Amino acid sequence: MILVTGATGTIGRHVVDVLSRTRPVRALVHDRQAPWEGAPVQVVRGDYADPPTLAAAMDGVRAVLVVTNDPLRPEHDAGLVTAAAAAGVRHLVKLSALAVTDPDADDLITRWQREAEDRIRASGMAWTFLRPRAFMSNALSWARSVRHEGVVRAPFADAPNATVDPRDVAHAAVRVLTEPGHEGRAYALTGPEPLTPLRQTEILAEVLGRPLRFVELSREEHLRRLAARHPEPVAEALVRSAERQLAGAKGRPDDTLPRLLGRPARTYRRWAEDHADAFAPAAAEGEPQ
Repeated sequence: MILVTGATGTIGRHVVDVLSRTRPVRALVHDRQAPWEGAPVQVVRGDYADPPTLAAAMDGVRAVLVVTNDPLRPEHDAGLVTAAAAAGVRHLVKLSALAVTDPDADDLITRWQREAEDRIRASGMAWTFLRPRAFMSNALSWARSVRHEGVVRAPFADAPNATVDPRDVAHAAVRVLTEPGHEGRAYALTGPEPLTPLRQTEILAEVLGRPLRFVELSREEHLRRLAARHPEPVAEALVRSAERQLAGAKGRPDDTLPRLLGRPARTYRRWAEDHADAFAPAAAEGEPQ
């Protein structure tokens, strides 16, 4: 049995979908309706802050995809590792971030990921770390303004990032969870090319067949938008992380993902083509202008 935590998230849901085609998989969810109800997936409800629910989820599990999402609650990471060790789990596959390898990255989120990796190394269980760059799907945050205004608003117009398709990260996770030989290894997972937000906007416009205007946000505007969705320390960490792109810290593609998957990594253009409906003009959806 393989347990996927964060199973309804960006990576977890794809991992569950792929695994469930060929083998038993258990999906840990919080309280949202799981999309696999009635499918060949064991859905268990639990909470990182509730040890008994974690213990129940880990029962009989061989490997766990570890996905946590709150840098202000490192005890969630600790509780998950403790529950896995107590249940006799043999292999932890941790979704981390490539920023942990950058000595200049010292924001809250990167420190949290480093500490989570250290905790897993010290657990005595076999481990593998998946370290992706930013997800191409982050562009979905532009969808509303693209639909209604034909505008993309983002910071750092000319800062490159070798963004990666979440589906590729999920397929890498499946390989690592189901094949031997990945223990004790850390994988850098990037897309095939560095793209700036401005170039992403241009590609999206080409895919949609309509002009899009790019509006560069100032640091203050970007922080204000993030603070509307995240606690202030997390918002500040996200801005500091984004600023590292300005010096090219996130722009170098890595060939690990193609070697791991045995095929090229998906391009941003391919991602945009596959998600074009999310950016469809409001009038085409019957929405008010």
